[in-house]
Amino acid sequence: MDNKKEQIIYLSVKDFSVSGESFDLITNVEFDFLETSPQPLIEKLPDYYKSEDYISHTDSKRNLFEKTYHSIKRIALKRKLKLINTYSSKGKSLLDFGCGTGDFLQIAKNNGWNVHGIEPNDDARKIANNKTGNSVFNSENLLRLEPSSFDVITLWHVLEHIPNLNEHITIFKKLLKVNGTLIIAVPNFKSYDAKFYKNFWAAFDVPRHLWHFSKTSISKLVSKENMHVVKTYPMLFDAFYVSLLSEKYKTGKMNPIRAFLIGSLSNLKAITSKEHSSIVYCVKNNKN
Repeated sequence: MDNKKEQIIYLSVKDFSVSGESFDLITNVEFDFLETSPQPLIEKLPDYYKSEDYISHTDSKRNLFEKTYHSIKRIALKRKLKLINTYSSKGKSLLDFGCGTGDFLQIAKNNGWNVHGIEPNDDARKIANNKTGNSVFNSENLLRLEPSSFDVITLWHVLEHIPNLNEHITIFKKLLKVNGTLIIAVPNFKSYDAKFYKNFWAAFDVPRHLWHFSKTSISKLVSKENMHVVKTYPMLFDAFYVSLLSEKYKTGKMNPIRAFLIGSLSNLKAITSKEHSSIVYCVKNNKN
């Protein structure tokens, strides 16, 4: 997005997991989100994902952290399936954009969904295709999909990674059936844990995260395409997971007890503030 007005720097944040480079988070006043600056060139973005620690592109369980992650993921998958099933009254056609290693598509397929996935990472896509019977394609195939063909489109912590933000929201709108549902899960930079850890907050994850959303920004972005947020859900586990990584970035070790306390406090404060660490937005596609 172009913002030719005077730039307001919210924070300067380091890439802790790959490059060690520093980036600014620029306030976008119109949409109430933060933009990573400078944003890497599209052809350079894959370099910032080249890390064995980038967990969504692997099924590895090398240590306690990764084992815990995958245990929580199994619980989350059941909740995701329950969520999409509430929006399947007229059909069960699903597109999971940025599907990683395909676990969500696999559980959806096993429960009667007609599944398609888009995943740009070659290694993750190969793993996903082994689980889904070759139902996952690279990013170029997004534009080849039939318009108005999906009952549900999901982006589980993916929207923040997409370079051409408005362009993709327009595409998702076209791919959804009338009254179809777009489900978006993203971190919330206005949560307590974000404010507590500040530039060490792991969910900033620059420069892989190009955008950093608030509840207001999601509503504004989808309303431009005549869609609207009908319901939100908190992702309670994210407060603990993000706090654990934030402790590592801040102190050099994960400090699980302290991370648990900060994650718990974030979830408690969100009972009244509604500003959870990560939020799922259920967006309905209105008639044009």
